[in-house]
Amino acid sequence: MNFQNSVKSALSNYANFKGRSSRSEYWWWTLFTIIVTTALSSFSGLDSVASAVFFLPSIAVGARRMHDVDHNGWWQLFPIYNIVLACRQSSSEMNKYGPPPPPTL
Repeated sequence: MNFQNSVKSALSNYANFKGRSSRSEYWWWTLFTIIVTTALSSFSGLDSVASAVFFLPSIAVGARRMHDVDHNGWWQLFPIYNIVLACRQSSSEMNKYGPPPPPTL
């Protein structure tokens, strides 16, 4: 999944905590939020607004990413282990959270 598709997917599924999210979608979304928040940090208070706007979509993408590696979304609460899980390769077969995310070009 490329940068543009991952941002569209995260914003269109901003409150969807079911299903799975690919590794690329998770990391492209993370990069997008860092870029936008950093760009708006020079303006007074806008970085806080951006962080608030991106909070729920970030939690949802993170939960779907945990589902993709066959773990519960609550594992996001453990920062070190969360990063390890987010870096793991997805399983290509069906798991209890659903089918793997479709490949996008």
